[in-house]
Amino acid sequence: MNSIEDWLNRPGGLTERLRATRRTASLTGTELARSLGWPQSKVSKIETGKQMPTDEDVSSWATACEAPEAVAVQLVGLLAEAQGLHQEWKHQVRLGQVGIQRNYDELARRATVIRNAEVVYIPGLLQTAAYARCRIAEGTRLHGANPEEIDAAAAERMRRQQLLYDTTKRFEFVITEAALRLLLCPRDVMLAQLDRLLSVTGLAHITFGIIPFGVELSTTPQNGFILFDEELAVVETFTGETMHHGDEAAAYARAMSYLLAEAAIGEDARRLVTRAIEDLQKAAPNP
Repeated sequence: MNSIEDWLNRPGGLTERLRATRRTASLTGTELARSLGWPQSKVSKIETGKQMPTDEDVSSWATACEAPEAVAVQLVGLLAEAQGLHQEWKHQVRLGQVGIQRNYDELARRATVIRNAEVVYIPGLLQTAAYARCRIAEGTRLHGANPEEIDAAAAERMRRQQLLYDTTKRFEFVITEAALRLLLCPRDVMLAQLDRLLSVTGLAHITFGIIPFGVELSTTPQNGFILFDEELAVVETFTGETMHHGDEAAAYARAMSYLLAEAAIGEDARRLVTRAIEDLQKAAPNP
């Protein structure tokens, strides 16, 4: 996958050079963390590409390792390249450009269990073409990306939905009732989107849950995320998306289970969707 994490971990990349600098200084990760006043996990995350270091982090790292000036300059240069790539990556992800959509296709095709939680959006695999286009267009406006790619990116997202009918895979979706109620697209587009949700609730390999208003929650639905086989969590933020593995992915898997436990599923979920459709129809302005 062509992600920032892959780029950081490429041969001769920033993570390899930082690790080599530490080892040349005969320091363990724990010893380096102690000298910098960091938790040991921060050193580990930086060296595995799971956390992007700051300029200050890299400078402090080089100083603590008593690295020659030439090495410190090289590290700073590699970081600058990574930061530039990261900015480009974030913009691509928010736009949903064709290449990024295809990368997510690859993740989805390899996974046997896909779990997706959303707070205010309809999950991508359940979106209609018109709703998807609105979401991608929103990213274009926010980040000044190329609007000419909107249609192609939406088409890629629609093609990925063919995976929903692969019964060898299992899908879990949980949204809040706000995703049914917030009008983030034209009224007719939202009505069609809500109708689309009704068509997936009866498929045996798909669990679709809605957390209703007024339910007391033990876990806050803070942001949207998608889990691939509970080994990788892709977490949506306002400025982009981040990737989490290992214990961090496991934490999102637990959050997903807690949220789904509070959700209405089956006929209860269908009733919530039907009620949202009826309320939206009643609220339609008079011609």
